[in-house]
Amino acid sequence: MLTATKNELLTRVDPGTPMGELLRRYWQPIGGASQLDGNPIKAIRLFGEDLVVYKDLTGRYGLIDRHCPHRRADMSYGWVEEKGVRCSYHGWLVDEKGHTLEQPYEDTTLPRTSAREGCNVRAYPVKECAGMLWAYMGPLPAPELPVWEPFTWDNGFREIVLAEVPCNWFQCQENSIDPVHFEWMHDNWSRRLKGSNSNDAPKHLKLRFEAFEHGLIYRRVREGQSLEDRYWTVGRVCLWPNGFYLGSHFEWRVPVDDENTMQIGWFFVRVPNGREPYVQETVPTWVSPIKDDSGRWISSHVINQDIVAWVGQGRIADRTKENLRASDIGIQMMRRRFFEEMDAVAAGKDPGGVIRNPNEAQCIPLPNMRRETNTQGVPLDKFEDDPVLRQLLREFRYHYGQPPEVRRSFEEAMGIAG
Repeated sequence: MLTATKNELLTRVDPGTPMGELLRRYWQPIGGASQLDGNPIKAIRLFGEDLVVYKDLTGRYGLIDRHCPHRRADMSYGWVEEKGVRCSYHGWLVDEKGHTLEQPYEDTTLPRTSAREGCNVRAYPVKECAGMLWAYMGPLPAPELPVWEPFTWDNGFREIVLAEVPCNWFQCQENSIDPVHFEWMHDNWSRRLKGSNSNDAPKHLKLRFEAFEHGLIYRRVREGQSLEDRYWTVGRVCLWPNGFYLGSHFEWRVPVDDENTMQIGWFFVRVPNGREPYVQETVPTWVSPIKDDSGRWISSHVINQDIVAWVGQGRIADRTKENLRASDIGIQMMRRRFFEEMDAVAAGKDPGGVIRNPNEAQCIPLPNMRRETNTQGVPLDKFEDDPVLRQLLREFRYHYGQPPEVRRSFEEAMGIAG
């Protein structure tokens, strides 16, 4: 149980709040680069700030205030040029650093550099990595963008999936250090959805939580497993500060504002042996629906089931009414670390997990239960022996609503098209 004051500290992310200042010290994924292929400018809200992300005609990315510095018109209805975005209202041109480069009427009738003084807008650096766009919204100089080892893997089909979740980011992230929910939310509930009347999923018998350089690890043993199983010897990663890594995919819970979260997933499936080399020219990005036509939360897919739990706690979970027990040790560890990291930032220090060494950031390994499968691959006829690969051949199990064109591309990559 937390006090209301401490719950506020964990959940509020606007500029100037302790948690908002902490999370801004890290590069955050903000979507897929392919989202800008059709329209190179997109409105986006992050950490309570209304912004536009764009790709100019030279391929340079920018993330700037959504409103023009002139009369506050909506820059998402402007257009990109060789350098920056031009406002459709009076033609002011703003670059990726937030500088006003042109003021057409003033430049024509009263040309003087001083007219641009005080006309800068908020702007944040953006980089592309692994098909995703990443933004850094903290104080400069920015740290290095971590290149996690899976981003360097070859011969795999990748896709990026977004979901707009109407609740606070922290109740989503706490899911990343909560192993027991798999038994009930994903196993038993899925069985119930298929008509079962019993709770016969293998029970959790043993849990362990520990900190490491890049976050927290949980290890578990369930009925039918032993201490030699990789769920115990390797475990899964609660990636600091707001990610989750499960061996073949990542998830991030990026705050939109205090009451909304952008769930971003990056998924990798290695092509079967014999189909190498496989080169994916563009990583598709799509948005997963979270409600059906009747307004009910969709519960058929893994992360959609998680979303049901997150939104069910309310827009901002009231942690003063909780009753934590033994399975929640990881939750308690996470909360303690966040309070420690907020104190570190307040003292002017870098929080944990921030990387300043460019060599260190180039390829960062993480504990990985599926390393051989992801890096060496298996023949197609062995996919049926792997519970994850077997299911992925039938459908995308994580998010509801995979577009048909993405499914076709996946099937072609795997050699099962038609």
